[in-house]
Amino acid sequence: KLTWTCLRLEVILLERSDGNLFHWNHLMKGDKLVLHRSKRDWMWRQFFLSEEYTGSNYQYVGKLRSDKDRGDGTARYVLSGEGAGTIFRIDEKSGDLHATQRLDREEKASYTLQAQAFNKITGLPLEPATEFIVKIHDINDNEPKFTKAVYTASVPEMSDIGTFVIEVNATDADDATYGNSAKLVYSILQGQPYFSVEPETGIVRIALSNMDREVRKEYQVVIQAKDMAGQMGGLSGTTMVNVTLTDVNDSPPRFAYSSYHLSTYESAEIGSTVGRIKANDGDEGENAEMKYRIVDGDGKEYLDIITDETTQEGVMKLDYESKRVYTVKVEVTNTHQDPSFSDLGPFLDTAIVKVTAKDVDEPPVFSRPQYVFEVNEDTPKGIAVGTIAAWDPDATHYPIQYAIDQHTDPERLYHIDPKNGSITILKSLDREVSKWHNISVLASEINNPHQRSRVPVLIKVLDVNDNAPEFAMIYETFVCENVKAGQLIQTISAIDTDDPLVGHKFVFTLSSMNPNFTIFDNEDNTARILTRRSGFNRREMSVYYLPVVISDSDYPIQSSTSTLTIRVCSCDATGNMRSCSVDALLLSAGLSTGALVAILLCILILLMIVVLFSALKKQRRKEPLIISKEDVRDNVVSYNDEGGGEEDTQAFDIGTLRHPEVIESNKLRRDIIPEMLFPYHRPSPMKECADVRDFIISRLQENDTDPFTPPYDSLATYAYEGNGSIAESLSSLESSVTEGDHEYDYLSNWGPQFKKLADMYIGKDTGVAN
Repeated sequence: KLTWTCLRLEVILLERSDGNLFHWNHLMKGDKLVLHRSKRDWMWRQFFLSEEYTGSNYQYVGKLRSDKDRGDGTARYVLSGEGAGTIFRIDEKSGDLHATQRLDREEKASYTLQAQAFNKITGLPLEPATEFIVKIHDINDNEPKFTKAVYTASVPEMSDIGTFVIEVNATDADDATYGNSAKLVYSILQGQPYFSVEPETGIVRIALSNMDREVRKEYQVVIQAKDMAGQMGGLSGTTMVNVTLTDVNDSPPRFAYSSYHLSTYESAEIGSTVGRIKANDGDEGENAEMKYRIVDGDGKEYLDIITDETTQEGVMKLDYESKRVYTVKVEVTNTHQDPSFSDLGPFLDTAIVKVTAKDVDEPPVFSRPQYVFEVNEDTPKGIAVGTIAAWDPDATHYPIQYAIDQHTDPERLYHIDPKNGSITILKSLDREVSKWHNISVLASEINNPHQRSRVPVLIKVLDVNDNAPEFAMIYETFVCENVKAGQLIQTISAIDTDDPLVGHKFVFTLSSMNPNFTIFDNEDNTARILTRRSGFNRREMSVYYLPVVISDSDYPIQSSTSTLTIRVCSCDATGNMRSCSVDALLLSAGLSTGALVAILLCILILLMIVVLFSALKKQRRKEPLIISKEDVRDNVVSYNDEGGGEEDTQAFDIGTLRHPEVIESNKLRRDIIPEMLFPYHRPSPMKECADVRDFIISRLQENDTDPFTPPYDSLATYAYEGNGSIAESLSSLESSVTEGDHEYDYLSNWGPQFKKLADMYIGKDTGVAN
């Protein structure tokens, strides 16, 4: 069993592992105290170390020594565990343990370490490892801190002394089990003599009676918490408590004057306001709410008074006109009274009110200043929305007729019965077009239509679920070619022009099973579009159309199908889109824009050649045009076969050579002989071939005058080269009839087009001469 020796002055008694105590045997030898220890079987369990050490050297913790250490230097001590090698360091030879850093108990209060001794030579452990604890002693280095920098509290006014206001709480990070470093005492620095605080609990209480909110409403109290039990040298922290006195009904209402005089115009409508009176109340909120009533007077039956809930004024109204002067007694009381403050009363007051009125012919009076009706948007035509009521305030009581001001109802949606004032629907209503309809109803006396009144009628159109949800926006969705299955490509949402009472709740589904994509309803009015497979190819399919069914949850359920267009795009390894166009797809295959244009031109030319061959083949199968009654003309085709000039060939009708036996020079051509396309630049060099030219011309003339010869065949002659070629004729028909050498020097004067030909023949001729 591992045994250790630790020398610390603070430790006098050591505890055995079995719970017994052992002591040192003290022997005196001369002037020295010799300590002998008996053979023991014990282990060190913990060391103590002060926090916030400020010394320049490492802080000494203790000494570890094994019984197996013979002192010959063969023992090596090794430390492991929390902070070993960084915070704590052990001397391998002596076993001295030091702390290398400044420690804070508030960060960590103890460290658990293991120590073991090894034989340096053999490397074997001398004893099993032993675990011990280094505890950090606390010092008062943390001030108290309140849980809040500012507290807010309220307490009723006129509260008794000792009434609870609020409890403040402060904490100290120091060790509460060691000394008084964390023992706090609360005191009040500001707020006396109105408030007090309990030193140990931090409870704030009322310290002064009869605190009146009408005199002062708000207080600021500063509370201090001090550690070291409030002794000198302790650390402290403060907080502020904002205390508000809440109102109680301790102020009765009072009229400013004992009597009031009101007057009204003689044309005042029945139920109109004659005037206002007000009593004063120092309270607020519901404690200041007052109620007015007429308790006596000769005008009690003709006047009425109501309370304006906003201003707490008494509004005097005229109910009927039968006299010029009315006198009433008005009483005001608090609506909410507190019996505990009845000794401050009475909580009522009275005043005399005189009202003067003159009778005139007045227009009808409506029962309300305005009317508000509600109607469902699917209400059928002819159903009544509500009824308007008005009467003649005069003594004559003439009948009333009603009408809707058509300027306020341009679409003629409503109708009012002129006798009973019932408003009905003329057309179907649509809340999505207009939620409110504001119309004006006119009431006039039948015997005096000029006496007319107007009242606003507000008709609210209530929603029914008659619109299906749809996409909230137009989505530009793409999927990468290298996408993986289950990857999110789009989050969609929906909108609905309806307005349900409990809010929208949309359900997203696919109209049918889709092998490429799937949808996941997030159940928050959004849905995610996910891929069902990996590997899309733009060459096979560049666009996918995904029908999404969106349903609402109102009654009756409405649903619609919106199509999501998904393009297949090329993306990089991180999923960022690079391109989705077809041109980019071809470019990715190694074709440039110029190459694409060239390919398209080649395809177009091939198509034109195919069409041309088809037309020529069809033309050859035609019957001779002489049979039909179609107008015919000669075809003139120029072939620049020989090179050297665009005018060196001319086309003629080859039909002349087909019928050499028919020569009728007296027949005229039915069409117009085309003129020469190009002017002559020099005379023809073929003077020796006049017989051939004459033969061809005669055959041409013979064919042109023959009505039975098809005019669409043509003859390209090569014997007669035409005019305008700087090389003149290259035909062998113009060659000399006699054999001999030729001179080709003139080829060098024909220009760069004949340079290669000149090099060939001039060089050959020179070689023969040599």
